[in-house]
Amino acid sequence: MRGLVTVLLLGIALALQGQEVDWSANGRDAQGTRYSPASDITRTNVGRLAVAWTYRTGETDPRFKTKKATAFEATPLVVDGTMYLGTPLGRVIALDPATGRERWVFDPKIDRDVSYGDFANRGVSTWLDESVPAGAVCRRRIFIATAQSQLFALDARDGRPCDGFGQTGMVDLKAGLRIAPFEPGAYSMTSPPVVVNGLVITGSSVADNSRPNPASGEVRAYNARSGALKWTWDPIPQDPKDPAYDEWAGAMAHKTGAANAWSVLAADPERGLVFVPTGSAAPDYYGVLRLGKNRYANSIVALRASTGKVVWAFQTVHHDLWDYDNASPPALVTVTHGGAPTPAVIQATKSGMLFVLNRETGQPIFPVEERPVPASDTPGEQASPTQPFTTVTPPLSPHRFAKDSVWGTSDADRAACHAAIDGLRNEGIFTPPSVRGTFVLPSNIGGAHWGGVAVDPIRQIAVVPVNRLGAVVQLIPRESFHHEQAMTEDKRLGHDYEYNEMLGTPYVMRRRMLLSPAGLPCTPPPFGTLVAIDLKTGARLWEVPLGTPARLLPPEQAAKIPAEWGSPSLGGPIVTAGGVVFIGGALDRWLHAYDIETGRELWRGPLPESGKATPMTYRLASGQQYVVIAVGGGGAWGAGDYVVAFTLTKS
Repeated sequence: MRGLVTVLLLGIALALQGQEVDWSANGRDAQGTRYSPASDITRTNVGRLAVAWTYRTGETDPRFKTKKATAFEATPLVVDGTMYLGTPLGRVIALDPATGRERWVFDPKIDRDVSYGDFANRGVSTWLDESVPAGAVCRRRIFIATAQSQLFALDARDGRPCDGFGQTGMVDLKAGLRIAPFEPGAYSMTSPPVVVNGLVITGSSVADNSRPNPASGEVRAYNARSGALKWTWDPIPQDPKDPAYDEWAGAMAHKTGAANAWSVLAADPERGLVFVPTGSAAPDYYGVLRLGKNRYANSIVALRASTGKVVWAFQTVHHDLWDYDNASPPALVTVTHGGAPTPAVIQATKSGMLFVLNRETGQPIFPVEERPVPASDTPGEQASPTQPFTTVTPPLSPHRFAKDSVWGTSDADRAACHAAIDGLRNEGIFTPPSVRGTFVLPSNIGGAHWGGVAVDPIRQIAVVPVNRLGAVVQLIPRESFHHEQAMTEDKRLGHDYEYNEMLGTPYVMRRRMLLSPAGLPCTPPPFGTLVAIDLKTGARLWEVPLGTPARLLPPEQAAKIPAEWGSPSLGGPIVTAGGVVFIGGALDRWLHAYDIETGRELWRGPLPESGKATPMTYRLASGQQYVVIAVGGGGAWGAGDYVVAFTLTKS
């Protein structure tokens, strides 16, 4: 097999000699594989990578001040010799990919005084209108979906809005929603749309913990040329004839909101399918108003791209009570199963599972079984008695935590962690939220997270970054909750709780990552890993710690952190034909490179802050291959507005 892989890779390398290799979609292609056939950078020479250029968007400048901190999480595109990137403020910037020199900037001038739910941007999309002649205005279009819920179509040559698209180049994505957002920040866009067969298809980001009906989460398709609405699909069934309709019950069953797709969608143009990873219906942690399995929520759904009709749906979590959205973009690949090539869709989940499904039917390629899980003790709540588990592919991250596993760097830290954990409900994954407080593992940031999967289609290997952190979730009876008192107590104890009102329910929800007074997790290291799965067998191929959490500690302590501790991460990997996995994501200030076959770290390149984004790579006609990452994810990852490009130095 290895010999065949070598022959295939050599053939690809020879075929691409002297050719440009673009990165034309968020996952390099509509299928979302994050695999590049560029092979100039190899496992042998990757150590010669050095910074080629650095560009700054300027958005850390006071003139771009915002009410809420932003997160620069974009994956740039390179097509037709130009780089395009989106910023949290909805600006689109075109750069020379060889030098980083700015070519043009489009600024939609969104309202910066709004506290958007996730004030982030993960990039732009592009489409070539082959019906118009070369050189025509807007023949190639750049699409950006802004935090202010606008979809712009821009001329790729100069950044001017395309007049024939919507109203002077813009479509209002809030128009026509089943449930209008209760405030401007309750509905926004964080991920780029997917473009397939002349349609631009969008998901949305919804403030899902605020109330049962914050905004509806329809997926919608627009004509890429005119901006006209083609179809709408609501993940919360509205038609009694829908086979999933009766799997929603309770006072708000068909009136609730969210279940939206805030991650990146994938598409199969040849089969005319679009693959939608959905999240939980609102609110995340209280399901009494939306009883039942809630099918289509927390699912990977295949829609007919031309009509928006459901072809099939596979639910990864029944009746979600843990914020286990499908945050990872799906990846479409062909796997060898039973000796035959099988079209597949791969979905990594916050619950730490990797589902490999038949792309045409939604049936699991590697077996999935329903296993009993704990019941809820919340009045009126009906947690699903079972949840789906993969049986061949092992969990990507732990599903259980024993009290004697409480971890800390000192006796005082371990005592504080025990005090926080010992009284909680802790019966393994899918233990429902409770008034008592529940230990949740994986936490609401995963397991696998929005960084998603990269797939080497030749070697048949999937690579996934995962977190291994525990959290506490607690339902507080509304009548006994006093916000100022809670804030005062949290400050005294050094707790960093997030509170969500969950209006319309009997409870206020609070949650936090379980960290010791030293600022490190109460769960043992590694805190984050990079996992490789063999897609021929479904087995784990390798797992290595990813990064280091050193920046969480004072300098004198940070220097003593062992490499095997790993780091929490947010941001995805890419894979190249040269056999190299590139990933930032961790809390350290490095871009890492790993051997796709062994997991051995081959190189790390310095970054001005942590790279809370997914990198990309491209090859110019000059023969230079570059690897680029956006830097400035905010929070623990550090503020920044950098785009950093690496290329090989001469030997």
